[in-house]
Amino acid sequence: MAVRINPYLVLNGNAEEAIKFYAEALGGTIHGIIKFGDNPFPGMPEEVKDRVMHAHLTIGDSALMFSDTYPGQEYTVGNQVTVTLQVDSVAEAERLYAALAEGAQKIEMPLQKTDWSPAYASLTDKFGIPWQLNTNAEH
Repeated sequence: MAVRINPYLVLNGNAEEAIKFYAEALGGTIHGIIKFGDNPFPGMPEEVKDRVMHAHLTIGDSALMFSDTYPGQEYTVGNQVTVTLQVDSVAEAERLYAALAEGAQKIEMPLQKTDWSPAYASLTDKFGIPWQLNTNAEH
């Protein structure tokens, strides 16, 4: 049985900006952005209509899903979800690191050689999403 794990990132009103940023920074393809207003239901507050209800982005053969919170839904920035990008070359790691580190809230570990990777980094990007970047060891 094949199982895919898709990280689902919930943001607080800036999911559309994040999707577009990640598509550009990571060379991804946006497969759809559905806003709450695209499927209105009775009593929907006006302020929620432009928020993202669901979006899908692919990067290579991996996927990220996104949504915004709904008014009244608790939103806490945290490290409960970490997205790990596994790459095959140091050059690709350098490109991705430069893109994600731009405006980052925190660089936990700058891109560097480690015992397990020729180029590894850990950071929290400008949207508060924690990322790890791991380069496959060259054999």
